[in-house]
Amino acid sequence: MSAIKETHFKFPGQTNFYRGKVRDVYTIGNKYLVMVASDRISAFDVILPEAIPYKGQVLNLIAARFLNATQDIVPNWVIDVPDPCVTIGKICEPIKVEMVIRGYLAGHAWREYSAGRREICGVLLPEGLKENDKLPEPVITPTTKAAVGHDEDISRENILAQNLVSEEDYCRMEEYTRQLFLRGTEIAAERGLILVDTKYEFGRAEGKIYLIDEIHTPDSSRYFYLDTYDDLQKKGEPQRQLSKEFVRRWLIENGFQGHEGQTIPVMSPDLIHSISERYIELYEHITGEPFRKTEEENILERVGNNILDSINRLN
Repeated sequence: MSAIKETHFKFPGQTNFYRGKVRDVYTIGNKYLVMVASDRISAFDVILPEAIPYKGQVLNLIAARFLNATQDIVPNWVIDVPDPCVTIGKICEPIKVEMVIRGYLAGHAWREYSAGRREICGVLLPEGLKENDKLPEPVITPTTKAAVGHDEDISRENILAQNLVSEEDYCRMEEYTRQLFLRGTEIAAERGLILVDTKYEFGRAEGKIYLIDEIHTPDSSRYFYLDTYDDLQKKGEPQRQLSKEFVRRWLIENGFQGHEGQTIPVMSPDLIHSISERYIELYEHITGEPFRKTEEENILERVGNNILDSINRLN
């Protein structure tokens, strides 16, 4: 199976290029952003050495579907999806706060809670909760958006004190976050899934707030299976989940959490295949459609040609 580890395109009118953890982003004419979803995978804010076939396609297509399904809640940056691995959209100035919302006590929140902390990002959590318990109501636990290194938990009060965003815009982002999470929860339930937690990123353009990046993908979200949730929770057993958490757990079990001096464990072909299949599984569950694998010998040639065609149409 071939995978996109990185791209090196040169497009007409290209004015900038940026390589993120998992995306390669091209700026065209200071007017459009071309976001290529690579097959790189990151965990604990570290890019792992092996690419995961079809991961980029899964993320890009799920994000495109959910962005389209939430346009009535908040405008988003998307203009065109010319390729399974590509989204082209409006240039927005990113707001340096990620809006994380949690409906259940899982992942990072559980790790904090199990360490004895009862306040996360200024939000107080009740005593007596177990891992993966449903919270009394969804809570927003923002993080700072780090250009490099780890994103950091931050409270609403500190966001406003540091003037990272105005109070008016922050309140609007909170409202958008709750509405988006509700919509995502409803769509997931229709597919037999629970949307456990997720994050949203926003930007500004022309004086308006836009939803940017991806939403409701396995990289930005965590899902449990609805049909087995109650039974597993009563038994105190791990939840069946579709998210990147299983990659984090594998890394933790093999002595890696992104700390200095730690070595990333070797990723075997079987592990890479299993991660790829988990991403495809989530795609099929959340969309209700079979995943169509793209089998071209030269994926990069296809991606580049589709981007060029789209740029020519837009211009």
